[in-house]
Amino acid sequence: MHEFVTDKAFMAKILIIDDERAIRSVVKNILSAEGYSVDVAEDGTAGLEKARSGHYDLIYTDIKMPGMDGMELLTQLKMGDTPIPCPIVMISGHGNIETAVEAVKLGAFDFLEKPVDLNRLLVTTKNALENKALTEEIRVLKKQVDSKCQMIGSSVPIMRVREIISKVAPTEARVLITGANGTGKEVVARLIHAESNRARCPLVEVNCAAIPSELIESELFGHTKGAFTGAVKDRAGKFEQADGGTLFLDEIGDMSMEAQTKVLRALQENEVTRVGSDKTIHVNVRVLAATNKDLSAEIAKGTFREDLFHRLNVIPIHVPTLDERKDDIPALVSYFTEQICQEQGWKVKAFSPDAITALQVRSWTGNIRELRNVVERLIILAADTITREDVEIYS
Repeated sequence: MHEFVTDKAFMAKILIIDDERAIRSVVKNILSAEGYSVDVAEDGTAGLEKARSGHYDLIYTDIKMPGMDGMELLTQLKMGDTPIPCPIVMISGHGNIETAVEAVKLGAFDFLEKPVDLNRLLVTTKNALENKALTEEIRVLKKQVDSKCQMIGSSVPIMRVREIISKVAPTEARVLITGANGTGKEVVARLIHAESNRARCPLVEVNCAAIPSELIESELFGHTKGAFTGAVKDRAGKFEQADGGTLFLDEIGDMSMEAQTKVLRALQENEVTRVGSDKTIHVNVRVLAATNKDLSAEIAKGTFREDLFHRLNVIPIHVPTLDERKDDIPALVSYFTEQICQEQGWKVKAFSPDAITALQVRSWTGNIRELRNVVERLIILAADTITREDVEIYS
């Protein structure tokens, strides 16, 4: 078997469209021998019908065919009412540069000349399938990222937050996001970054509460080789990693006083110094911070620097609790249901009106995070239609 074969080859489904029986047979035999599942069609019309119903991973089509030729077929597949997402490779016995360029402009992945070279066919197949897999991975990752930047709901409190975000995002102003655990402070930070002029640069997130106090400075400002035990090489800190973009300091109320002092200096001078070095590094970073603590009370207790508070609190945004925005619960339930069922590959379940009412009348101390957990639990444990009784039993 050829060296290009992989386990994925045995799952890939390929369609060959050519009016020459000999060409269809040769290409099918070559690809079938490599473990691919191969279908054939004898002309453009039959190929279009199969392509729209067969869920193929790759399509090879001849250009010169009676009736619908390959270029018209390519246009239909890529620009028709239901575009086909798989790569399409054109095959022609009358190839020229102009035709190849036109085919690529119309969305073709590649262009092969007849007689088809065995190695070229296998390399093109491998590359096309890898490209399709990469495209799908990027689509899934983008969808995951986009889902983290969605603020669901249209209640008055959440619309106020949206209004502030739309005004502050295009500016360079620092923002202090406050609110209880589980309200979605990180979503607000991601939305501000996504709608800012820095959106093409990194958004670097740091959970200050999750990093031991003795490591927070190294995490934020980086370190040089040998600065401390375990520092085996130079390492850039989060400020440097976020250069040109946004640094989100989550749970900043849990940061040590010593680290607060260095953060204040970085904000004042736009410079950082790695642990173990005396060299300053210029950084261009917009800082967003979030906390579930009352920083005014922390200042009074002497655990948070007042000057840092004022540096961060240029634009305050308070994220409401779920109990303050219960009108959004139906939309949130619908969103989480679709998201969870899609992630698990399940049929989307329905919530009865009385189930939604039952969710709205209860108190949500864990806020959005708690609601999502309850929705997931109900989807797993209840029947196809989730009722008030299900809510009372499982939540």
